[in-house]
Amino acid sequence: MSDIHDECGVAAIYHLPGGEKSPLAADHDPEEVSRLMPRMLLDVQNRGQLSAGMTTYSPHRNQLIDTHKEVGSVREVFRTSHRAKFESLMQEYKGRAAIGHVRYATCGLEDRSYAQPFERHHIKKHKWFSFAFNGQITNYAELRAELLGNSDNYLARETDTEVIMHHISKALRDDGRPPLVDICRYLAEQIDGAYSIVFLDALGDMMVVRDPLGIKPLSYAVCGSLFAAASESVALLNLGFEPDDIKELPPGHAAIISDGKLQLRQFAPCTRRAHCFFEWVYFANVASTLEGRSVYLARKALGEELAKLETVPIDSNTIVVPVPDTSKAAADAMAYALKVPSVEGLIRNRYSGRTFIEGSGDRKHKAQTKYTPLREVLEGKRVLLVEDSIVRSTTMRVLLRQIQRLGKPREVHIRVACPPIISPCFYGIDMSTIGELFAPKFLKESVMTEAVQRKMAEVLGADSLRYLPVEAVARAIGFRADELCQACITGDYPTPCGRRVAKIARQNVASDETGRTYERGGQL
Repeated sequence: MSDIHDECGVAAIYHLPGGEKSPLAADHDPEEVSRLMPRMLLDVQNRGQLSAGMTTYSPHRNQLIDTHKEVGSVREVFRTSHRAKFESLMQEYKGRAAIGHVRYATCGLEDRSYAQPFERHHIKKHKWFSFAFNGQITNYAELRAELLGNSDNYLARETDTEVIMHHISKALRDDGRPPLVDICRYLAEQIDGAYSIVFLDALGDMMVVRDPLGIKPLSYAVCGSLFAAASESVALLNLGFEPDDIKELPPGHAAIISDGKLQLRQFAPCTRRAHCFFEWVYFANVASTLEGRSVYLARKALGEELAKLETVPIDSNTIVVPVPDTSKAAADAMAYALKVPSVEGLIRNRYSGRTFIEGSGDRKHKAQTKYTPLREVLEGKRVLLVEDSIVRSTTMRVLLRQIQRLGKPREVHIRVACPPIISPCFYGIDMSTIGELFAPKFLKESVMTEAVQRKMAEVLGADSLRYLPVEAVARAIGFRADELCQACITGDYPTPCGRRVAKIARQNVASDETGRTYERGGQL
């Protein structure tokens, strides 16, 4: 799964005036709670490593809201390894409120201008704002064409973030100060797709917004005068919030702070829920809880589902080996159920670089240095190699060659704690074309058979391959299937534009066209 990534993570923090000072920020001046933002972003760094940034608000400086962002990891951007430089940044950008972002690009370039938050200056305070978002706008092509249909409009970047910025500006175009919930309603009317948004303006007003289907996760908590929100609960837990105080923002709702008062407002009906199942399978931090369901326990249950399907002979030379790191919970559970050892036969080099931002050739080269097989563990063994998913198969092919050449196992059987990926994602995961996917090349009418899996294993260079069936996912996570977005494993998309763009993707495969479907069309 190292060749697939989520788009971003968001975070927000606010010192509410007039309330009892929170014990979580007891060591900080209330006007400097912004210094907690880098810590929060470190806890969602798994969601994006390309860039990081934050916008802070302070009424005590000329730049009422001000933004610091750069390409790089959180530690690089905020200089956390250099005490003096970190303190200098924290003083320059200190404030009673902050929003933050970590980015991995599913669209746009890899430079600072695409880093978030995006800040829009204006002479009127309520029109001077900054925002960041996690997700992807499925009708991006339509919205972009509509904006550029007016010759007075201009877009500087190829990204849906800028399109959202212009639509927020349109919602603020009148001279009157609209309630922030009205901006949320306007966005819900315009946007098809997945979005979790954090927003901060020069009045010191904030909103934290989750789309009506709840595709992307978003948690919040309040303790005394401290309000915080983040893409994952682990960022709030590590600030010191009690688990019982951390809640999921309901789909179609916004947590709004206006004139220093916090309210939870519904801005759109939630006709159904469509939580991205990949959050539990791969993306989310294993220490997080999403929608009341532990990520760790969901992955453990996926491993137990794998164990139920196992048919290879189990003997004293059989071992289970996880592909580090997110496969470990599933692998351990599978091994426990089968009564065989789960061992670290692969050691991950954590300093080998970010293979997912490289081209396919560079990705293969980086994958060769990412894992080191341990011959002492693998030699002569029947290995059940557990992976989260196989998407493009680039890393898996390289990894198998490394294992067989250096580890000298007797057999290698791939076990995938996820069904085959058969369809693109248009909601924030970096796989928007059918042609880049591994499984569709082997499947006819989306039917997975033993013969198909044998052919896949042969192509990969494994002794056997087994995926989980689709129905096992909802069972393991603990939701009904109709409460999850499983479009990439079923082809059933939860939004109208998602279904239209999927049709374009299928047409592109038939005509051998390339390029991200998401950027090439939302109109059909």
